[in-house]
Amino acid sequence: MNVINFVSSFFGESAHWHGYDGIPTRLWEHVQYSLEALVLAAAIGLPIGLLTGHYGRGGNVLSLVATAGRALPTFGLLVVTTIALGFGMLPVMVPLIVLAVPPILVTTYEAMRSVDPPPVDAARGMGMSESGIMLRVELPAALPLILGGLRSAAIQIVSTATIAAYVSLGGLGRYIVDGLYQHDYEKVVGGATLVAGMALATLGLFWALGRAAVSPGVRRSN
Repeated sequence: MNVINFVSSFFGESAHWHGYDGIPTRLWEHVQYSLEALVLAAAIGLPIGLLTGHYGRGGNVLSLVATAGRALPTFGLLVVTTIALGFGMLPVMVPLIVLAVPPILVTTYEAMRSVDPPPVDAARGMGMSESGIMLRVELPAALPLILGGLRSAAIQIVSTATIAAYVSLGGLGRYIVDGLYQHDYEKVVGGATLVAGMALATLGLFWALGRAAVSPGVRRSN
């Protein structure tokens, strides 16, 4: 049976659309895990990236931190945190956040540093405070790149949140892990297809967010 037949059989089976193991339930669990990890990663990465980018300090340190974060194996970190903290959401959140913070942090820093100096100098000359310059002048101009970093982090989280199934939680990874254990490749392919579809939906969501949040003038200049 080829992949198309696997996909057709998986989505055509009515049992996969109902109950605790149904597609709507698993999809909602995956969205919850992904959204929680993205919010926590953004709460860490955005403020640090904004401040360091505004003041132009700490770029080398951020690069080292980002490189270290990307070098850590996500599954290995999941195993370590589960041994240290036990089963639950926290051991899942730790590797997902470690995965997502570097692109948010580095992209936000670079976005702030890429803002043209003349508007910043003009705002400073008019007596605007540093926080006002950062939030009202630099942030709107840097927003397209910042959203790009958030988009990259979100897609990585969505694709990797399947690890939750390895510590007995739900999400779309449940189909992949259970399918491999049961030698049910229809379920494995169906789960992988759902994850890929969710990643594409995330791309579309950030495209729409960029259209809504970024001013037309800034979009045309990028």
